[in-house]
Amino acid sequence: MRVFLSYFCIMTNDEILARIAQCDGFIWDAGNIFKAWMGHRVLPDECHEAFENRARLTATDIKHSAEEERFFLYGQTAKGRLLSIVFTIRGNKIRVISPRDMSKRERTSYYAAFERNS
Repeated sequence: MRVFLSYFCIMTNDEILARIAQCDGFIWDAGNIFKAWMGHRVLPDECHEAFENRARLTATDIKHSAEEERFFLYGQTAKGRLLSIVFTIRGNKIRVISPRDMSKRERTSYYAAFERNS
Protein backbone atom coordinates (compact mmCIF):
# COMPACT_ATOMS: atom_id res chain seq x y z
CA MET A 1 0.00 0.00 0.00
CA ARG A 2 1.26 3.46 -0.87
CA VAL A 3 0.40 6.56 1.10
CA PHE A 4 0.64 9.96 -0.59
CA LEU A 5 1.68 12.96 1.46
CA SER A 6 1.70 16.24 -0.39
CA TYR A 7 3.19 15.31 -3.77
CA PHE A 8 5.60 12.69 -2.43
CA CYS A 9 4.82 9.03 -2.15
CA ILE A 10 5.71 6.94 0.87
CA MET A 11 7.10 3.79 -0.69
CA THR A 12 7.29 0.35 0.86
CA ASN A 13 10.58 -1.30 1.79
CA ASP A 14 10.27 -3.61 -1.24
CA GLU A 15 9.64 -0.67 -3.60
CA ILE A 16 12.68 1.22 -2.33
CA LEU A 17 14.85 -1.91 -2.52
CA ALA A 18 13.69 -2.41 -6.12
CA ARG A 19 14.84 1.14 -6.96
CA ILE A 20 18.18 0.51 -5.26
CA ALA A 21 18.58 -2.69 -7.31
CA GLN A 22 18.27 -0.64 -10.51
CA CYS A 23 21.20 1.56 -9.51
CA ASP A 24 24.66 0.86 -10.84
CA GLY A 25 26.85 2.65 -8.35
CA PHE A 26 27.31 5.59 -6.04
CA ILE A 27 27.98 9.31 -6.38
CA TRP A 28 30.67 10.58 -4.00
CA ASP A 29 32.61 13.80 -4.00
CA ALA A 30 35.48 14.89 -1.75
CA GLY A 31 33.25 17.08 0.42
CA ASN A 32 30.71 14.32 0.93
CA ILE A 33 33.40 11.78 1.88
CA PHE A 34 35.05 14.28 4.24
CA LYS A 35 31.75 15.11 5.95
CA ALA A 36 30.90 11.41 6.47
CA TRP A 37 34.33 10.69 7.93
CA MET A 38 34.71 13.78 10.11
CA GLY A 39 31.13 13.76 11.37
CA HIS A 40 30.64 10.07 12.01
CA ARG A 41 33.81 8.14 11.08
CA VAL A 42 32.02 6.31 8.26
CA LEU A 43 33.89 5.35 5.08
CA PRO A 44 32.28 5.03 1.64
CA ASP A 45 33.07 1.29 1.54
CA GLU A 46 31.09 0.80 4.75
CA CYS A 47 28.08 2.50 3.16
CA HIS A 48 28.41 0.30 0.08
CA GLU A 49 28.46 -2.80 2.30
CA ALA A 50 25.29 -1.70 4.11
CA PHE A 51 23.51 -1.34 0.76
CA GLU A 52 24.74 -4.76 -0.40
CA ASN A 53 23.85 -6.63 2.80
CA ARG A 54 20.55 -8.51 2.50
CA ALA A 55 19.48 -7.41 6.00
CA ARG A 56 18.37 -3.91 4.98
CA LEU A 57 15.43 -1.87 6.13
CA THR A 58 14.38 1.22 4.18
CA ALA A 59 11.84 4.03 4.44
CA THR A 60 10.96 7.29 2.73
CA ASP A 61 12.31 10.41 4.46
CA ILE A 62 9.23 12.60 4.03
CA LYS A 63 10.46 15.33 6.38
CA HIS A 64 13.49 16.08 4.19
CA SER A 65 12.05 15.37 0.74
CA ALA A 66 10.96 18.89 -0.19
CA GLU A 67 13.48 19.37 -3.00
CA GLU A 68 14.27 15.76 -3.90
CA GLU A 69 13.04 12.39 -2.71
CA ARG A 70 15.14 11.08 0.17
CA PHE A 71 15.25 7.72 1.88
CA PHE A 72 16.61 6.03 4.99
CA LEU A 73 18.49 2.75 4.94
CA TYR A 74 19.27 0.78 8.07
CA GLY A 75 21.87 -1.86 7.34
CA GLN A 76 25.10 -3.36 8.49
CA THR A 77 28.64 -3.60 7.22
CA ALA A 78 30.58 -6.80 6.66
CA LYS A 79 32.05 -6.33 10.15
CA GLY A 80 28.58 -5.92 11.69
CA ARG A 81 28.60 -2.15 12.18
CA LEU A 82 24.99 -0.93 12.18
CA LEU A 83 24.53 2.16 10.01
CA SER A 84 21.70 4.59 9.46
CA ILE A 85 22.09 6.16 6.02
CA VAL A 86 20.10 9.00 4.47
CA PHE A 87 20.36 8.88 0.69
CA THR A 88 18.78 9.92 -2.57
CA ILE A 89 18.76 8.37 -6.02
CA ARG A 90 19.94 10.54 -8.90
CA GLY A 91 19.45 8.88 -12.23
CA ASN A 92 20.85 5.40 -11.70
CA LYS A 93 23.26 6.34 -8.89
CA ILE A 94 22.90 6.36 -5.11
CA ARG A 95 24.05 9.55 -3.41
CA VAL A 96 24.71 9.12 0.28
CA ILE A 97 23.76 12.27 2.14
CA SER A 98 24.43 11.32 5.74
CA PRO A 99 25.76 8.03 7.16
CA ARG A 100 26.10 7.40 10.90
CA ASP A 101 25.82 4.68 13.52
CA MET A 102 22.25 3.65 14.34
CA SER A 103 20.73 5.05 17.51
CA LYS A 104 19.40 2.70 20.18
CA ARG A 105 15.84 3.24 18.91
CA GLU A 106 16.90 2.53 15.33
CA ARG A 107 18.72 -0.67 16.37
CA THR A 108 15.59 -1.83 18.21
CA SER A 109 13.43 -1.20 15.13
CA TYR A 110 15.99 -2.85 12.85
CA TYR A 111 16.21 -6.04 14.89
CA ALA A 112 12.43 -6.17 15.44
CA ALA A 113 11.79 -5.97 11.69
CA PHE A 114 13.90 -9.04 11.02
CA GLU A 115 12.56 -11.01 14.01
CA ARG A 116 9.02 -10.61 12.64
CA ASN A 117 10.11 -12.01 9.29
CA SER A 118 11.96 -15.06 10.61
